Amino acid sequence: MGDPTGRDAVAAVWRIESARIVGALARYTGDFALAEDLAQEALAEALVTWPRDGTPRNPAGWLLTVGRRRAIDAFRRRSARDERYAVLARELGEGGAAVGRPPGDPAREGDDVLWDPDQIDDDVLALMFTACHPLLSREARVALTLRVVGGLTSDEIARAFLVPTATVQARITRAKKTLLAAHVPFAVPPAGERARRLGSVLSAVYLIFTEGSSASSGADVIRLDLAGEAQRLARVLARLMPDEPEVHGLLALLELTAARFPARTGADGEPVLLADQDRRRWDQGAIRRGRAALARAAGVGRGLGAYGLQAAIAECHAVAPSVEATNWERVVLIYEALGRLAPSPVVELNRAVAVSMAQGPAAALPIVDGLADAAELAHSHLLPSVRGELLTRLGRAAEARAELERAARLCGNDGERAVLERKLAALG
Repeated sequence: MGDPTGRDAVAAVWRIESARIVGALARYTGDFALAEDLAQEALAEALVTWPRDGTPRNPAGWLLTVGRRRAIDAFRRRSARDERYAVLARELGEGGAAVGRPPGDPAREGDDVLWDPDQIDDDVLALMFTACHPLLSREARVALTLRVVGGLTSDEIARAFLVPTATVQARITRAKKTLLAAHVPFAVPPAGERARRLGSVLSAVYLIFTEGSSASSGADVIRLDLAGEAQRLARVLARLMPDEPEVHGLLALLELTAARFPARTGADGEPVLLADQDRRRWDQGAIRRGRAALARAAGVGRGLGAYGLQAAIAECHAVAPSVEATNWERVVLIYEALGRLAPSPVVELNRAVAVSMAQGPAAALPIVDGLADAAELAHSHLLPSVRGELLTRLGRAAEARAELERAARLCGNDGERAVLERKLAALG
């Protein structure tokens, strides 16, 4: 009789170990695209075998063994004299204890596979740098990272970003072909190159979290699974690169932002504004982890980077007992520093919000008006939303209504649009 929990076991092991398995296969084969395909084949075999025969004692080893055997079969088909096949065959120990085992033997399959923690760390790090190679588009980096490092299926990635599964599959396929055509090696880049490419890795993780923490469209305000996956990736990266301050800065930002998730939506699922949130519901454990990561970022670097500065702003909110008691002057100063380090219209818009809280809406309105021609905000609801709020506070109701109506038209998220509509109704 089959094991009804077998498929659940496959899913759990895959989510935890997929990056290590793909990384190990990429190291053995020297082919990133092939390694991902081999891992998927091993996953498919596990979905058939484990529910029928039971979960192996060493599930990750079972998957790796099957993947390596598939690699040998692939090289065998390419050429019986292929030197890589001979090397792989010797490593696997063909002719020894591993050969002749029934493929679905749950008690023994993969038991002889040893995991070297240092090698695993190198494999996962190489996997992240390969998946986030600057040659790939932003969308491709995100999709490939979620697939090969996060272990998500194409369907899961498609649901997360509200795009067709075929679109995700096409992005992943194109990304693999691009890496193959460019002969991108599967390896942790040298120190100098690693520093140059780290921004691409951090950007992909940040984009995943951003979409999870503030969904750009759909009914859900927060997508906890997507945000949680980004947090997990950031923790892995912090463990693998402990001396990189911006890695800890990003982790701090994600932890401190996620700490507010329990209070960010009400019982009806609609957003709760910062001023109305019950701060007793904020996750104090996440706040402690975030502050520790921020201290680590400050300790290992020569000043905070862009992610660290954003984390410092999040810390100001995390430690304040209320909106009114927040150190808005400090928030403004940090935004000014962030604007010099990583200037963008979004940073300037956020600075305007902080200025309105520290000095009043009249001081902030000229900053917002100066962003009217910013291409980055042209199709976003953020600019008219902030301007409408400032005009409301200044008592300019007719102008505020026009801005909030425009913001509601541009907003793609149902919950955030409902908040804007309530503000419109409050204008009378």
